[in-house]
Formats: sequence, C-alpha cells, structure tokens
Amino acid sequence: MPEQFSINVTLDDEGIGIVEWSGHTDQKTLDEALSLAADDALIAQGAHRLEVQVPAWDRMAVRALHNARFRREGVRRRAIRDDSGELADVLCYARLAVDQVYGPAGFTGVMDSVLPKHRVIGHVLFRDEQGRVLLAETTYKTDWELPGGVVEPDEPPRVGAEREIVEELGIHVQLSQPLVVDWMPPYLGWGDAVEFIFDGGVLDEATRARMRLPETEIRAFHWVEPDDVAPHVYSLSARRLARLLTWSDADGARAFYTEDGREVEASDPSGS
Repeated sequence: MPEQFSINVTLDDEGIGIVEWSGHTDQKTLDEALSLAADDALIAQGAHRLEVQVPAWDRMAVRALHNARFRREGVRRRAIRDDSGELADVLCYARLAVDQVYGPAGFTGVMDSVLPKHRVIGHVLFRDEQGRVLLAETTYKTDWELPGGVVEPDEPPRVGAEREIVEELGIHVQLSQPLVVDWMPPYLGWGDAVEFIFDGGVLDEATRARMRLPETEIRAFHWVEPDDVAPHVYSLSARRLARLLTWSDADGARAFYTEDGREVEASDPSGS
C-alpha cells in the first residue's frame, strides 16, 4: 500500500522553517499542499524564512516549488545518490516572508533565481604616447590582462569598468561606447562570460605618475609594445587585441561583436 502523502514544516526559535514531505501524490495536490503550508508558516505562524532541499531529478518537486514561489538559492553538488547509485545534485530553495509572491513579479522573481546568469566583465584599453598597451600582471594566473574586472549586479558595464580602474589604477576615467563586446567560453575554472572592452585613450606622463598598485590581486603593471602583447596574454585576448590595435579611422566609432575573440561572419539570407 502506497505511503500516505504528508507535508511538514518545522520552525526553529529564529523563525526559520524546514519544509519536508513524504508519500506519493500527484502534481496538483503537491502544488496546493506546498503553497498552503508555506502561506500558513509565513503568514499565520510568523516565520520569516522557509527552506527546502530537493534532488535535481525530481521535476515534480521543482515545479511545485516554483508554483509556490520558492526561489533557488544554490546547489549542493553531487550530494545524493539516485536510484542507479550515481551521485546527483541537490537544489536548495527558500521563500521569505518579504518575497513578492503574487502577480507578475512573483513569477519573474522565481525565474530570475533559476535561469542562467552570466558574468559581465568590463576591461579598458589604455595606451601611452608611444602606442604601448597597459597590461596588468595578476597574482592568481600567469597570463596578463587589460585593467578592469567583473561588473557588480545591477551595475552597467561602463560604470563597472570605471569603478575597477579606480580600484586597480587609482585614477578616474570617463568611458563611452565599447570597442568590442565578446562572448568568452569557459576558461581556467570560470564559466562563460560576456566582456566589454572600452577605449581608455592615451594616458599622458602626469596621469601615469598618479597610478598606484592595489594592495591585492595585481602584482605589476606593464607597458607593452603592440607586437609583444600576444606572448603575455591568453590566446582569446591576443585575438581581440590584435583587432583592436589595428583599429583605423575607416572603422568609424562602431563597436563590433566577437565570440571567443573571433569575428562572426554574417550568413547569406538567400541561402546561396
């Protein structure tokens, strides 16, 4: 005889609840039971946070959590064995008393927590009066890179790049349109990302004299001749910089888009 379905919320003294269920049921019943249990704990019992962990393969549970407006907060990697004995992920969900639950914002808030998120990077191309390129030697990898870094959540790439330049070089710049927008494939333990490279123009001698190394992450700055850039940077960066350093007035102010540092060829719509 199948085990009777039941759902339970255990609240601690801090108002945090753990939601668990057992037994067999259908999707509609699980959806309704989870929503009712969550509403009761958060509204009637005064909980401020509910937590649930479910195996990644349990699509019924995941769907019910989404319908009850729980948001995904993380993944416990390879934390449980499936029926075949293979290790699988566990998904961690939570719902807060202050979360928007009803209306369009409730649904989109859930989707924002489960859909892919890409890193966005803002780097800046600086040159000196001799045309040399400024590269940063970091403390955590062997290849050098342009100054700049990862953009914060809700921060425009341009503003993020300006902030990173203050943090890394100690100087203030005002940036405009990007020179290139590049999709970067996974590399060195990182997932894929989208990078914006902005033109920082020419740094004169007085500005260069004001540059200061940050306390962490960057070991040294190097002014590098264009022909000597490639041996110091990752192959992806070398491809992009080779294109940027041959930029001419004929190209105009138009930014271009690349993937893995390579320009994308337009397809022929006629199919010929």
